[in-house]
Amino acid sequence: MRFNVEARTRYLAFATSAEAAWRGNFRDLGASIMRLATLANAGRIQIEGVDDEIARLRQQWRGGQAPSALEALLGPAVDELDRFDRVQLEEVVRVCAHAKSLSAAGRELFAVSRTQRASTNDADRLRKYLAKFGLDWEQVRRPAGP
Repeated sequence: MRFNVEARTRYLAFATSAEAAWRGNFRDLGASIMRLATLANAGRIQIEGVDDEIARLRQQWRGGQAPSALEALLGPAVDELDRFDRVQLEEVVRVCAHAKSLSAAGRELFAVSRTQRASTNDADRLRKYLAKFGLDWEQVRRPAGP
């Protein structure tokens, strides 16, 4: 069994991160590698298998809870965020999910700094912030109710 280069890099980055709980130490790690090897095609562990295993481990360590809204939006790309950016973006996504409009979300998120600016285009500020992470309002807004 072998990892392709990208799959190995992603798995090692996750496995050595602060997020990786490894409660059973080598037993959990060994089981994870065994799953990857068992499900690998033609003896090569690919990035798709690693992404699936990381998602499975995250869910297991969360006690079976569903992924966060940010994890659902960004998928494996969430691993490429610094902890600082991740925490901040999770809060922005939470606010956007409950806001009636982009402008309302912007007003809530920039409530203090907007009073210190000559121009208060909160919607544009929020749009640019989301774009920095490859997101837009339609992706993060709350789903339409019945």
